[in-house]
This record gives sequence, structure tokens and C-alpha cells, in this order.
Amino acid sequence: MPRNWDEHYAQDAILEFTPVPLLVEVAEMLAPGRALDIASGPGRNALYLAGLGWNVVAVDASRAAIEILRERAAAAQLVIETRQADLEAGAFAIEPAGYDLIYDFFYLQRNLFTQIREGVRPGGVFTAEIHLREDDGHRFVLEPGELRAAFAGWKILYYSEAVRAGHTRATARIIARKA
Repeated sequence: MPRNWDEHYAQDAILEFTPVPLLVEVAEMLAPGRALDIASGPGRNALYLAGLGWNVVAVDASRAAIEILRERAAAAQLVIETRQADLEAGAFAIEPAGYDLIYDFFYLQRNLFTQIREGVRPGGVFTAEIHLREDDGHRFVLEPGELRAAFAGWKILYYSEAVRAGHTRATARIIARKA
């Protein structure tokens, strides 16, 4: 049964506003440009990048998450373009060659990989961390090697499949540069 994301984000205790460590690493490698945050949730990563001078577009299906992001951005005097859109329904199209950085953390929609590859400008970067299949019945997980294969032909700057320190589930993590 799909999670009700508006109810999920209404629980203040579960909100996380520390950026994903992999994104922090990527931000240190790149000059600010235009970034796309796929399935942004309440915007921990979008807020971080906007604070560094990035022009961020954040997309999420949850109205509650987008409202939290808008409020936090306004309070921090940051400009973030927010879009409430159901990615699974195709309500948001990734602009071809529109972004210097596209990132996707803990959201899997395989049919977006083509749009992501087309949406990153030459020399731009895609980074992601997505759960790997385990014998626990989760549906939205990658097979081993799948994320790397989805970006074959790109320069893989970093790739790992492991359980990250402090976590219980294995993830695939990637930083890939488009030629």
C-alpha cells in the first residue's frame, strides 16, 4: 500500500533537515549552477544547495512537503523554485540539458532515468543514493549493479553498493559526470 506522504510529512518528529552526505561531497566538487531535486520531500537538500548559491528546482508530489520547503526557504531568505507534481503520473518533465546537477535520494522511478540522462548538461553531474533489493519485500529498490548500468557511458566518479555507517539497509550510491 502506498504511503500517504502528506500525513508522513505532517509529523514534525520525523522531519530531517541535514543534507545527504553524498550531496555535500558533490557540492564541494562543483561551482553553483542549476540543480534539480527529484522527490525533494521537505527540501533538506534543496535548502542546503540554495544556501550555497545554487538555483534549485525542487519537485515532490506531496503538498505538505512542498509547503514545508517553501516556509523554510522563506525563513532562510532563500529562493527555491518548488513544484508540486506527481512524478509517477508524468506531471513534471525534466527539461533537456536544463541542469548542471540532478540528484535523487531514496526515490526510485526507473522510467525517469532516460529523462535524467537527457536533463543533465554536458559536463554536468547526476548523483543518487537508492536502496538495494533485500529479502524484505520492499518494491522500490534497485538490483545490484542496476544504477551503474543506467549511467553506462558516463564517467563514474564514485560508485558504491553497501550499508552506509549508521544505517541498516544497503544502498547504491553514484556520482556520474556526463561527457
